Amino acid sequence: MARRSTRLLVLGVVRILQPVHGYDVRRELLSWRAEEWANIAPGSIYGALKTLERDGWIEIVDTGSRGARPARTTYQLTADGEKEYQQLLRDVLWEAKSPPHPLLPAVSQLPFVPRDDAMAALQARAHHLEGEVTLLERDIARIESGSDDPATDVPHHIAEMQRLSLRLVEAELNWTRDLLGRIESGDVNLWPSHPPHE
Repeated sequence: MARRSTRLLVLGVVRILQPVHGYDVRRELLSWRAEEWANIAPGSIYGALKTLERDGWIEIVDTGSRGARPARTTYQLTADGEKEYQQLLRDVLWEAKSPPHPLLPAVSQLPFVPRDDAMAALQARAHHLEGEVTLLERDIARIESGSDDPATDVPHHIAEMQRLSLRLVEAELNWTRDLLGRIESGDVNLWPSHPPHE
């Protein structure tokens, strides 16, 4: 999933800004906070560009320098790259499959964590998620108040990505609060009286 996401995003940014330097692809994806929601490390973008070039989906159009600046490689999409981009985009848009949530393995092990520790962790998680909700709401408002000019502002379509992230964070926050409430009320007991291993 991470490789497919990286491929789609890097191809997409090259397509939007072409001809484009690798530095500008990296800067654009950082402005979208792609390292947070797509698990793309900033350093992996240059590796992705090399792989996409090797696979024939982008091509080098210039390696020159301007003035005192060091030489930079400039890329653009190939015809095959356009086809790959369109196919990847269709696949991802039509695929209704939730990615595995990193919390699920820990939830399966809750009975083996002391109740007080689990409660403290869930409360801390809820506080963190509340902060994420606030941050995402502010980001959406900031993006939507801009001009939608990709040269000066984050494009408005990124607000929709942030809105999806917001709904996912809100869902996790609601689940966390609900579980805390059910544990506190005694409606659910994840800790048997005699755990199998102590």
